[in-house]
Amino acid sequence: MNILHSLILGDQGEDLLILHGFLGMGDNWKTYAKRLTAYGYRVHLVDQRNHGRSFWDSNFSYSIMAQDIIEYCSYHNLNNILVLGHSMGGKVAMHLACHHFQLLKGFIVADIAPKKYDPHHQQILNGLSNLDFDKISSRAIADENLSNWVDDASTRQFLLKNLYWKEPGKLGLRINIDVLKNASEAIGKGLDKDAKSNKPCLFLKGQNSDYITDNDHSIIKYHFPNADQLLITKSGHWLHAENPEEFFRVTSDWLKKTSFL
Repeated sequence: MNILHSLILGDQGEDLLILHGFLGMGDNWKTYAKRLTAYGYRVHLVDQRNHGRSFWDSNFSYSIMAQDIIEYCSYHNLNNILVLGHSMGGKVAMHLACHHFQLLKGFIVADIAPKKYDPHHQQILNGLSNLDFDKISSRAIADENLSNWVDDASTRQFLLKNLYWKEPGKLGLRINIDVLKNASEAIGKGLDKDAKSNKPCLFLKGQNSDYITDNDHSIIKYHFPNADQLLITKSGHWLHAENPEEFFRVTSDWLKKTSFL
């Protein structure tokens, strides 16, 4: 059995799993997780399949990624967990709540709705697919190559966190780009109409992001009747990085308010 890689911060308290977004990794959330341990949580920074240091597999769907979390929790003897999921990770959290509700105590979803999304990562995926590591010998050259596909420098820096030295002088990607470049349909998939959960949850929208629209509030309530919905100001889709102070305050206050500790 393949078990997801994780970095676990804190040695006691409530277990809270953080599930990163598409093309990310658990390590992206390290600063946030370190702060949360001081509030009495043991935080699991999980790398999902085909991402980070976790295993690669050609099968890729939300139901399969949810099953990965079930197996991770079984391996680590976890139950009554809390989950915070960003974007793709938020969709995994929703699947857990609807189909494996006995595992969850509650969950937070960062900037994603239960609806279907049209594919919109293809330019990025094409850029990553075209990085030729037989010719790219440094991060600076990789960034220069990727700039032909991705204009925004901050987005490129996020993506290039996936670079690592496979061996001296040889760079590679931690993500399984051969599988992920064909995963746009799977990533955009919405919840089935009959998927619902009464678990307490919090949906957060980045103020400048269009991932959650005003029309989505009723969709969220349809699938998750006990959902709180809040806004993180001065932020886009990467709300935890763009406004970390407000993101930390809102999430930690919600966790305390809902009496999980």
